[in-house]
Amino acid sequence: MKNLSVCAIALGMFALQACNNGAKNDSTANADSANNAKDTSTTSRLAVNTDDSNFAVEAASGGLAEVELGKLAQTKATNAQVKEFGTMMVDDHTAANNELMELAKLKNISLPSVPGEDEQKVKDDLVQKSGKDFDKAYVDAMIDDHKKDIKLFSDEMKSAKDPDIKAFASKTLPVLQKHLDHIQKIHDSMK
Repeated sequence: MKNLSVCAIALGMFALQACNNGAKNDSTANADSANNAKDTSTTSRLAVNTDDSNFAVEAASGGLAEVELGKLAQTKATNAQVKEFGTMMVDDHTAANNELMELAKLKNISLPSVPGEDEQKVKDDLVQKSGKDFDKAYVDAMIDDHKKDIKLFSDEMKSAKDPDIKAFASKTLPVLQKHLDHIQKIHDSMK
């Protein structure tokens, strides 16, 4: 009877996991889930707390999106300043992404390999646009995104428990602020 109960519980958990995987195939959710499993594991533990690993996952997803959207701006933008900004996004966020990946390896943090669902929706919307409509939508998206990123990184600087994660947030925050200032100037010049 005991074996039957254990089998029933295992089968139920497997079915629940299968349903959840079908409902949400989001790279950031998958990375968070892997980190949560590590957090409770006795053999492969995270070297940081859950809040710090969640920050790393969110920062990685955003960084990957910035690179993809920057590449899109390089090819689709009609405004030279927007194209130039796209190049800056690819360069700066590729460097930050690489640094974060190295840090994640040291801390045993699983990171997403592609942007999350929210970031993908922004990209899908931008792909549909062209000309000045693309330029305006991209600039608006970059302003919104960098405001969110600045809040995320500022909050992490204040609350991070891991000194290396805190240092990464501190080092990256001024770059994000520079991006926001730059894209705001582009926005103002397009009026």
